[in-house]
Amino acid sequence: MRVRATTQAPVDSGADTIAIGLFEGKNVSHDVDDGALQALVDSGEARRGFRKLAVTHAAGRRWIIVGLGERDAFDGERARIAAATVLTRARELGTRTLCWELPHHVGDDVVSGLVEGTVLARYEFRSYKSRTSEEEETSLEELTVSAHHDIGETVETARVVAEAANAARDLQNSPSNDMTPSRLADRARAIGQELDLEVEVWGRAEIEQAGMGALAGVARGSQEEPALIVLRYEPTQARGPVLGLVGKAVTFDTGGISIKPAMKMSGMKFDMSGGAAVLEATAAIARLGLPVRVLAVVGATENMPSGNAMKPGDILRARSGTTIEVINTDAEGRLVLCDCLTYAIEQGAERLVDLATLTGGIVTTFGPIYAGLMSNDDDWAGTVQAAGSQTGERLWRLPLDPGYAEMIKGRYADIVNAVEDRKAQSITAAEFLHRFVGEVPWAHLDIAGVSDDNGRAYTPKGGSGFGVRLLVELARAQAA
Repeated sequence: MRVRATTQAPVDSGADTIAIGLFEGKNVSHDVDDGALQALVDSGEARRGFRKLAVTHAAGRRWIIVGLGERDAFDGERARIAAATVLTRARELGTRTLCWELPHHVGDDVVSGLVEGTVLARYEFRSYKSRTSEEEETSLEELTVSAHHDIGETVETARVVAEAANAARDLQNSPSNDMTPSRLADRARAIGQELDLEVEVWGRAEIEQAGMGALAGVARGSQEEPALIVLRYEPTQARGPVLGLVGKAVTFDTGGISIKPAMKMSGMKFDMSGGAAVLEATAAIARLGLPVRVLAVVGATENMPSGNAMKPGDILRARSGTTIEVINTDAEGRLVLCDCLTYAIEQGAERLVDLATLTGGIVTTFGPIYAGLMSNDDDWAGTVQAAGSQTGERLWRLPLDPGYAEMIKGRYADIVNAVEDRKAQSITAAEFLHRFVGEVPWAHLDIAGVSDDNGRAYTPKGGSGFGVRLLVELARAQAA
């Protein structure tokens, strides 16, 4: 879809449908046909309450009037929701070209929100379905944002970031028989070729030779080749610390020998969502030319039961030398991540963020509203949390504590990979990872509840691409 900004009036944009928003207590700013739009408001058909919609025809155009609610409450996230609401109606009307009239006196967050909400809501994953002629005819082809001043750079940035999130959704939604670790590595290579990034991919032999016994232990049960995927973005004008982005990419998670229940196991293809977000966020950072060095490390594997699979009671040795007793083979994500975090630090990462669909406990705690945040550094946690607030990918911090670290101490090895009574499930998982990052400022994002089917207006079903926009915003803040 084409996305552009203009300083032309909406009626001169060439769009077949124009969307205008109304705040509480305000009237239509630029009316047409002797007050046709305001008349719709005065009649009560168009209302100012948030997400209330009305449609009319005037000046040879179709108009969608959407309520924006109270001005003081309207921010980037509400703009995304309003845009998604308008797009749903526009699709029903057969809109091909849509123009949003930017409300007066709003910030760049609203500009970005209108673009992101439209691009994200327009997303469809149809790679395995036939498209009907009717669907072809109702596909939105162009979005224009009309403003009195030049907003071109903001619109373009929002387009790049939203399309990166949609690219992550493509990776998430692809079935695991196609989206194997090797295919994920191919995607990394394609990003590297397109954007001239350094790409490194290790297979099973290299992973084992590198002493990554935790990652290798998870991969042992699958015939699919695992992959340690590394992308390096090093612009010449970079400033600030090296940003290490680490993603869990278990392309299918059966639970291994500690096998999961059959119900909804098909959704375990989404267990690579953290890795998908890291790859596509790195691509967006490079496309935008942000002056910050990024080291992206993704651990990709399946977690399968087989005669070669790791078993409860096995002891693995991580790359750091730490020994790990496997209590539950379904607590595999932290085994993947610990070796990736160690490698990222060895390669020079000075600030770390990991993203993982790590625990069911975080879903129970926060549902689809917040992702869990745990960190060893208050300032870094605040910076990461602020990036999430800016993009609508909200984080809620949970504590780390020596008492929780005590709970993962092992009887037969240094640590265990799970607490058998499942108490403080998400926090003890983070304490496991904490063991491997030392003093490097680190934030762990448990995205299990928000990575898919999160019910948001612009990402209601399937993969959500959660984390892509947050990571790009974080990189932008680090480069400022």
